[in-house]
Amino acid sequence: MAAVLHRTTASPRPTFPTRLPSRRTAGPLLGLACAALATVVWSGSFVTSRGLHDSVPPVQQAFWRWVVALIAVAPFGARQAWRARARIRRHGRYVLCASLLGVAAYNTLVNQAGLTTPAATMGMIMAASPVLMAVCERLAGVRLGARRTAGLIVACAGVTLLVGGDADLSAGAPWMIGAACCFAGYSVLLRRRPAELGGVAFLFTTFLTGTVLLLPAQAVSLAVQGGFTPSPGTVLPLLYVGVASSAVAFFAWNKAVALIGATRAGVVYHLQPVCVALLSWAVLGERTGWPQLLCLALILGGVVLGAGTGRRAVPHGAGPGSPAAGRRGDDG
Repeated sequence: MAAVLHRTTASPRPTFPTRLPSRRTAGPLLGLACAALATVVWSGSFVTSRGLHDSVPPVQQAFWRWVVALIAVAPFGARQAWRARARIRRHGRYVLCASLLGVAAYNTLVNQAGLTTPAATMGMIMAASPVLMAVCERLAGVRLGARRTAGLIVACAGVTLLVGGDADLSAGAPWMIGAACCFAGYSVLLRRRPAELGGVAFLFTTFLTGTVLLLPAQAVSLAVQGGFTPSPGTVLPLLYVGVASSAVAFFAWNKAVALIGATRAGVVYHLQPVCVALLSWAVLGERTGWPQLLCLALILGGVVLGAGTGRRAVPHGAGPGSPAAGRRGDDG
């Protein structure tokens, strides 16, 4: 009888595992929310770049954007970066590469494209970057899974139809393709960020390094093109891209990639051409035809399909007990 009573009182113990699914779900949901936030905020930066094309030179747009971003992030990241300076030096090549791709090159190429390319078209071309992210992840040995692959294909098909409709593929298209490649490379690098590099410290360091890398180009631009006249029409957009599109959006995107991986975050990024088209129509008066709007359902379907949770993916050759198996893949 005592044994039976002991078993009866010990029975509530199996209630603990019921908490695990909620923890597994919270991470992907937060990652998807961060990716969506970054995507929507970045959509405004394409409109801003296009709006400033005749008043602020492309390099100067990029330079002052990151100066503003540095000021915004400094209260949170400067002290952490200083404390982590030894670790940052140890991973100097990684930080330099991430700063070059994600900060110095990416935004400058977008601004250069904005000289001749409508904002909506810029967003459409940039939507190809998640496909490049998936290709890079696959080459690195990450199994994407059938659902994630199907979502990428469907969303990419929607983007292809958008671009193939009546998009104005002007001389700025090559610059945007280069920007898409830089952003894809940056996002894949984030997935392999050393664990000892903290999020805010890493963000501040890349902003600072990217700004320093832009200094020579800024000097050339000032000497050849001259400066711009500060006014509400130039300062306010630069504040937006510096604070919202840089400090807020990059922190959200880095968090999203850390939680759900570059490929799944890239699927959410396919929403960007839709956001850019709506913003460019509302702010700049750029028209978006019905063929583009009809592709919205296709893009959304791909996002929902590819962003859904599935089984975890592990790199090729990673067994259950290997170190690689402990790192979540893009299906997890």
